[in-house]
Amino acid sequence: MAARASWKGHLKVGDLVCAVGLYTAVSASDRISFNIINRKTGHRVERQFVDSETGKPVERDDQVKGYRLENGDYIMIEGDELAGLVPDSDKVLSVQNFVPYDEINKLYFDKPYYLAPVSDDDEEALVLITRAMRERKVAAIAEAVLFRRNRTVLIRPQHDYVVATTLSFDYEVRNAESVFKDIPEMKFDKEMLELAGHIIGTKKGFFNPQEYEDRYEAALAELVKAKIEGRELPKRKPKPEGKVIDLMEALRQSAKASAKAPSGKVRRRADNGQTKAS
Repeated sequence: MAARASWKGHLKVGDLVCAVGLYTAVSASDRISFNIINRKTGHRVERQFVDSETGKPVERDDQVKGYRLENGDYIMIEGDELAGLVPDSDKVLSVQNFVPYDEINKLYFDKPYYLAPVSDDDEEALVLITRAMRERKVAAIAEAVLFRRNRTVLIRPQHDYVVATTLSFDYEVRNAESVFKDIPEMKFDKEMLELAGHIIGTKKGFFNPQEYEDRYEAALAELVKAKIEGRELPKRKPKPEGKVIDLMEALRQSAKASAKAPSGKVRRRADNGQTKAS
């Protein structure tokens, strides 16, 4: 089944325009999902909104959004008032400027999409733009109205395709100082740093997403399969509690264990930036 675009419009770079579509690059739709059912009847349970004070059901026509004030009261915001705030969409992904890709703080990355031409006639223009970006090692910052909101979008070539990532706004990214401000300045002696560096060196490699498994999802699939087949899963044994040792001893033990461990397969970087077993 061919992929379906989440959004279609035009990419505009100066006077150069080409028709493009955004296709979801990351999706959780393949994960196992459950419905809530009535244990007694086996019927699916439907969700219902009730008044928090009276406990009575509230019909859809009586449901309205509200902004909570400090005193606990609410200001009601009607649907037509919200609709009036939605920016007009011209279906244009307008490039504002080009920036060095290495300077972009990845904390601002929100949701990735594949950006692709919607017809053969638009392939040449998109390939030309992205190839020029790749040669100059820059990414494009664009603006558009996507899914009823104005969004800032980062467009960059990646291997043989183009990725458009919506960016979080500055007010959405929390200041790191609020988390790390209480950590004092620390000094380490040469031996500790050398041991830590040795441990890092023994585990050096490349990132290959195919090597990492969603163990919880795999366990869910096995549980569902066991239920269908009418069998029970073996109970997991509790993990032994680790001993508490000081930092230097932990470094020495880790370095000793890594020295004894058999060397893994040598991995080489593939042409597409991922890794393959040699």
